Amino acid sequence: MTDLSRCSLNTATVKHASLAEAVEAAAGAGLGAVGLWRHQVQESGAETARKVVEDAGLRVSSLCRGGFLTATSAEGIRDAVADNERALIEAAEVGTSELVFVVGGLTGSAPEAPPAPGTDRDLVATRRRVADRLADLAPLAEKHGVRIVLEPLHPMFVADRAVVSTLGQALDLAAPFDARTVGVVVDTYHVWWDPELHASIQRAGREGRIAGYQVCDWNLPFAPTALNSRGHVGDGYIDFATISRWVAEAGYTGDVETEIFNEDIWAAPPAETAATVGARFAEHVLPHL
Repeated sequence: MTDLSRCSLNTATVKHASLAEAVEAAAGAGLGAVGLWRHQVQESGAETARKVVEDAGLRVSSLCRGGFLTATSAEGIRDAVADNERALIEAAEVGTSELVFVVGGLTGSAPEAPPAPGTDRDLVATRRRVADRLADLAPLAEKHGVRIVLEPLHPMFVADRAVVSTLGQALDLAAPFDARTVGVVVDTYHVWWDPELHASIQRAGREGRIAGYQVCDWNLPFAPTALNSRGHVGDGYIDFATISRWVAEAGYTGDVETEIFNEDIWAAPPAETAATVGARFAEHVLPHL
């Protein structure tokens, strides 16, 4: 029987399922873990969410998401720090040490929208503010025993979602902090194109900063909303054998989350999706770990 103990279903992959339904689907497919989102934890309460996962015999591989660190106003900065501390506490309460951060886009941007009047286009300064907020949050992460896990997003999302686009940039931001406090996640969808990916994964391994490995495929043509163009592993263009081998060679032995945003996959029964996640992990990822 195939060992799926390292295979994790990120609940975004079954977006329309309740927390209990997502956990039931993952357990029924023989997976070992689930990655949770904050809105689910907040709806049920962290204690209940943790119990639902533990009662099913699963782990919480990560919590999504913290971040959005690019505010310019004093009030915006205070709100960002306060919300991220709440997220750190939620992660600890739900039973994971890994809080995934999407750092945010240019101030004044909105997802999939043209720039609003007054949008701050200074990308260099925006990235500097991300570094400043990490300095504010790192002591809080250490206090709560949860690692900030920086997720670089594909450059097409730099305006509206994340001004950090490569694993190397994420590692540079993490560098001033202990690896147990700030790490990185390797998300195939966002980094597969990067010609420096192998070197960056090797560096992340040397520094002990790989806190997660997320997989899904790069499908074409894009959906009307680019964010929702991800596919099941093996359906698109990504070389999972090579990237998985690089991650394994870098020393990563943790969970592998499948995180997919796709309207068609969201419409499928959660049990069917979880079974596909397990099968694709077994075929395309596990042999190379």
